[in-house]
This record gives sequence, structure tokens and C-alpha cells, in this order.
Amino acid sequence: MATERAQPENGNGNGGGARRNWPAPAKINLYLHVRARRADGMHELDTHFQFLDFADELQFDTDACGIRRMDRHDFELPDDDLCVRAAKLLRAEAGGGERGAVITLRKIIPPGSGLGGGSSNAATTLLALNQLWKLNLPRARLAELALQLGADVPLFVHGNAARAGGVGEKLTPAAADEKWLCLCLPPVAVSTARVFANWRPGDTEKTAEQKNDLENAATRLYPEVAGALARMRRHADARMSGSGGAVYARFDTRAQAERAAAQLPEIPSVITRSRNIHPLRDLPPA
Repeated sequence: MATERAQPENGNGNGGGARRNWPAPAKINLYLHVRARRADGMHELDTHFQFLDFADELQFDTDACGIRRMDRHDFELPDDDLCVRAAKLLRAEAGGGERGAVITLRKIIPPGSGLGGGSSNAATTLLALNQLWKLNLPRARLAELALQLGADVPLFVHGNAARAGGVGEKLTPAAADEKWLCLCLPPVAVSTARVFANWRPGDTEKTAEQKNDLENAATRLYPEVAGALARMRRHADARMSGSGGAVYARFDTRAQAERAAAQLPEIPSVITRSRNIHPLRDLPPA
């Protein structure tokens, strides 16, 4: 079923109780073209991002000492966790001090799905703690910090559907039709680094406007992705998001998306909707 469009929920109490549930939406790539390989080993990209209602949720207890993230079994995650890195980067930007946070993540977006879950979690951490810690940093500065965490983290901070260049960080707001999606999630965690390493110049088709140029590399490496695409394409115009492995088809109505999902009972799927606006885009700084 589709995930409802999430908004931060108001709670009671002090500190982390000011806002309890913070959405971290997935993204899709409407197309993705890979350009030249740069001297630093990264690839220049041309892509178009849109958000989804399909989202993780984060909670923040800012009455805590130190910064840590807990998983659903209450185990503390390592310091290289992206949410922890985002919180520590923000605290350093604010001059350090005694600011703390315990971050609890309700994970919905599968890792290695090409839906940007980790980047979205990091961006929501920056946006939420900027408000909960009452830092009042402007969004432009938060986006500069976000770039230190990953090329597509600024997308989630700025909060607009966008065309992107560079390695994904050069953003130009660009709306697209908001459609219903049948989003299929084959049970495989795709390595972005491995897919890019396997990409070949011949995989890029200059005339294929809506193509994902990483598709050939991903399907060579991951038969689960190849199988999901092949099965979806029997019923709809399917494409892959990011480096995979999520694949999706877009529809005008929810009923059409549900009918497509019913044709693919062997692949885990959700029905969701694409959005041009991040649910936290208009959040005031503090």
C-alpha cells in the first residue's frame, strides 16, 4: 500500500518532544545519463529527481548527552553512520557545545535500492536538528554541509524536484508530473560503486531521453534486477531508479498502479506517489 505523505508530528514535552516523527522520503530518477569520467574517478551525470511518499521516519531525543543512533533493537550504530555524521557535522558548525541527540530510525526504504534512503536520512537529520537545537542556520548553509555527506544529500535539503548535473549536486528545480507508481523492490542490495565500475561508455544512448544509463551495468551484475525489469516490462513502461535495484512504472491513477502490482505477485512492491515538493521543504529554520 502507498505510504501516506508524512509530516512531522507534534508531541508533548521538552527537547526532542517538540517534533517526534520526521519524514525522510525516497527519491526516484526519472532518467539518468552518465557522462564523462572525471579525474577524481567520479562520473558527470545528467538526471532528474523526484520525491516519493514512500519514506523512512526519524525521531530525535535532544535531551540526551552525546550523539548516537539506535537501531530498532536498541543497539547503538557506529560513528560512521550517516545520520550520526550529519548530526556531528551540524554540531561542529554550531560551535560544538553540549548539544546532544539520540536518533531512532524507522527504516522503510531498502538499502541498496537506488532510492536515496541514506542520503534522505542524513538530510532530515540536518533539517530536524537545525530546528530542535534552535540553530537557525539558513537552508543554503545546510545544503553546503549536506554536500560534505554525499552528492545527493543537498537535493533532500533544498526540497524541490530537480534536474541535476555534476555528480548530482548541481541542482536546477524542475517539476514533473506527479504520478502513481508501482514500485518493485527485488530482494537485493545493489552496490553503487560496483555498478559505476561496471558501466561502459557504450551503455549510454544519447537518443534515449528517458533511459537510465546504469541499467545495463546493474542487470549484468544483479540478475534480480534484470528479472524484475523484464517481468515489469511485460505490463508497463518500467525503468530503474539510480544504480538499482528498485524498478518502477508510473501511472495516472492508483488503480492502474495496483493492477500492475497484481501482475507481479512474486516481487515485493508498494504503491506510492511521486512528489515535486519534499514534506520538509517549507519547514522554518527554528
